[in-house]
Amino acid sequence: MTKASDIRTKTADELSDELLALKKEQFNLRFQRATGQLENTARVRQVRRDIARLKTVQAQKVASAAKTK
Repeated sequence: MTKASDIRTKTADELSDELLALKKEQFNLRFQRATGQLENTARVRQVRRDIARLKTVQAQKVASAAKTK
């Protein structure tokens, strides 16, 4: 589980890369759940919340960049 303070220190490119990785993991977890192979069901929730954290921080960075212009 990633903390929001750790996410805020990352650059926009790093955030995009991590978001892509989490989306891929979420996709794989969905398939595992559908086929009955998912062992750690709590991971689905963790990944979903980490994606939300990343998107929130990305939106905050965009908003703060727009204010400074």
